[in-house]
Amino acid sequence: MRLTRREATAALLSAAVLAPTRAFGATPTVVRLGATLSQSDAPICVAIAKGYFADQGLDVQITPLQTAAMMMAPLGAGQLDVAAGAPTAGLFNAVGHGIDLKCVASESISAPGYGVIAVLVRKDLIDKGRVKSFKDFKGLTFAEVGQGTAAFVTMSEALRRGGLTYRDVREVFIAFPEQIAAFANGSIDASCTIEPFATKAIQGNYAVRFSASDVLIPNGMNGCIFFSGNFVRSQRDVAVKWMVAYIRGLRFCAGALKNGRLAGPNAAEVIDVLTKFTAIKDPAVFREIVPNAVDVNGHLDLANLRFDLATFRSANLIDGDTTVEQVVDTSIVEAALKIVGPFRGRS
Repeated sequence: MRLTRREATAALLSAAVLAPTRAFGATPTVVRLGATLSQSDAPICVAIAKGYFADQGLDVQITPLQTAAMMMAPLGAGQLDVAAGAPTAGLFNAVGHGIDLKCVASESISAPGYGVIAVLVRKDLIDKGRVKSFKDFKGLTFAEVGQGTAAFVTMSEALRRGGLTYRDVREVFIAFPEQIAAFANGSIDASCTIEPFATKAIQGNYAVRFSASDVLIPNGMNGCIFFSGNFVRSQRDVAVKWMVAYIRGLRFCAGALKNGRLAGPNAAEVIDVLTKFTAIKDPAVFREIVPNAVDVNGHLDLANLRFDLATFRSANLIDGDTTVEQVVDTSIVEAALKIVGPFRGRS
């Protein structure tokens, strides 16, 4: 069928509106990102691998960091533009001390069946009957990745169900990958460990999944995206473009989820990306893990952040009167959603 000149012009204009924003030959804008590069960072990794950031004219450069707490200072100082990690006590304290940053979007959610933070117990303690219920956690050596993290919130809720508090266990702080070896050599009794490291410990016959974040804190928000204040103010257009690409990543990852596993239509691609970006290189591990769920629109759950803040405050980990409202900025997500549009299924 032959188009009239008017129809051809309209088609070209439509294509221009829907085309990527990257200009031919333009130098990409560098965005500096801090991340732990865990399974929870799949939406970012996918957005890089599939060119969603490049489509927006962005070059996302990653600095691997062990915890979200380690990201707060460089983020506030403008050494990082974006960070991905758990909402921590350090986040609330940083904002309370005037550090210039904002929590802008969700990343990892423990929807029912998707408990990405596993409460692990050393296998021999289960086999011998030493640990049968939450109350038996008393006196255990309990590993967390750092002080005042999402793992602490999950641990606190597990202990509460046994009538205990963090004071009833011996807390030790060990990076997630090293927790596997710590179970193997018997130096820890229990942990709150994220995937894929939790499954790796279980597959090694070192630990047993005793509970998980989706059971203890249903629909809890375990991971967020943070922007530096300067990035939001001085490069707002870039910040919105970053969020557009990120939301596309969230939606693609949603298409990888099925029945509590990475088993949906997009799973093979997501697993391939994760083996390239994370420390776990065996695809079979990712096929076995319990992944996190995502909010396809990147919305923050403010009620959940208030729960986290109250948990940290009850443990004397908050040294001021910071509120959730001081920490968040939902405007970047809302601006990006006006561009991306509503979710209509597979990305």
